[in-house]
Amino acid sequence: MPQSSEPTYYSLLGLHPWASVIDIRRAYRQLSKLYHPDTTDLPTAIATPKFQQINEAYATLSHPERRLSYDLKIGYSRFGVIQPPPDLNHPVSRSYNWSKSAYLDASDRPLSSGEIFALFMLVLTFVGCLLLAVAIGLTRGEAAIHSHKLQSAASIQQQITYLSQLITHLIIKN
Repeated sequence: MPQSSEPTYYSLLGLHPWASVIDIRRAYRQLSKLYHPDTTDLPTAIATPKFQQINEAYATLSHPERRLSYDLKIGYSRFGVIQPPPDLNHPVSRSYNWSKSAYLDASDRPLSSGEIFALFMLVLTFVGCLLLAVAIGLTRGEAAIHSHKLQSAASIQQQITYLSQLITHLIIKN
């Protein structure tokens, strides 16, 4: 980053160029309370220009397009060159520790109250459906089994009657 005699907006707010929007807002609020002409103990001749500089810096850095053009103006690029790790072409000698992975670590954060409630409702629904199926099976199961047995016995009786008639018909013909 080229150095100039005039301080950059980042140095006015006491930040690094890679500061986040939240950091910029936080620094602006602290400095505006400190240098606002109505709330400071400093003389108005000192506080007012400093407050105007802080406002100008915040107005530029809080707007994404203005910040990008300002960064280009001062020679700072937020898009740094990514360097490959030094051991890129070397074989891995140890296995990867999956417990440190952010995607697989279940203890990364606790469940929220809404998630716990949703899980409770799912379990309650599953248990309710299971109890309903058992209750229907017990109340209608015996009647269904009994009527099925009666239907089975009647159909078997009809088949026996049909076969006996068929056999007697064949015997009479021969």
